[in-house]
Amino acid sequence: MYAIAVKGKVNSEVDFNTNNIKFEKNVHYWRKHPNLHGWMKKLYYKKGGKDDSFNGSNVVLTESDLDSLEQDIINETLPHTHGYFFGESQGNEKEDDLAFISKARKLIKEGKIIFYSSSW
Repeated sequence: MYAIAVKGKVNSEVDFNTNNIKFEKNVHYWRKHPNLHGWMKKLYYKKGGKDDSFNGSNVVLTESDLDSLEQDIINETLPHTHGYFFGESQGNEKEDDLAFISKARKLIKEGKIIFYSSSW
């Protein structure tokens, strides 16, 4: 599970090709945090994503998305998510998740695009 910062533009908020995008940096990495992945999956479909497995699919995170995510993290309302490769969220991820949001907001203010992707 990755959050990545890129420079430039993408042609869609979901399912965009990364071949011609300049990667700036990996913003954050999570391992075995299925509840966050479940939240991202819901966002992906809300934005029009079509991949049934949501594996290797990209979804842009806007300021508004980060605001919603932050509230769900603070309120501990990330959706309970499970799956074969996922393990379980441990409940101690809040500080790390909020640190990601802070980093992502700073990068967006610098003109970067932040997106989430995962591979399992």
